[in-house]
Amino acid sequence: MPQTIHRGIKAMIDEANAEIETVSAADAIAAYHSGADSEVVIVDIRDPREIERDGKIPGAFSCTRGMLEFWIDPQSPYAKPIFQGDKKFIFHCAGGLRSALAAKTAQDMGLKPVAHLGGGFAAWRDAGGPVEKWEPKKAKG
Repeated sequence: MPQTIHRGIKAMIDEANAEIETVSAADAIAAYHSGADSEVVIVDIRDPREIERDGKIPGAFSCTRGMLEFWIDPQSPYAKPIFQGDKKFIFHCAGGLRSALAAKTAQDMGLKPVAHLGGGFAAWRDAGGPVEKWEPKKAKG
């Protein structure tokens, strides 16, 4: 028997966008160039394969979507100190859908202030934001 989904992804993304701040690519790029990086952390939730293929925002902190809750929670054995700082966190993915859900989750957990980059990495790149090539760390052998 097929599953009956009562709350689909479109509804979840619409709910998230209604509750979180969306930052335009132009505003994110302006904050990046103004040196606001001391006050803002750009969090890249894309999969490492996406980052390797498309590049990344210089200085962005990489956190795959699957580890987000574990890295944010200070009680988690996987907690990352970057999420304990008094900063604004701007989440981004490739196109702005996963980052809306990630920002909503982070906000629901108590992380603040949070936002997401409308249009994601594609909007950043298309608006002329800096992009750097990323190569995964090679295993030591």
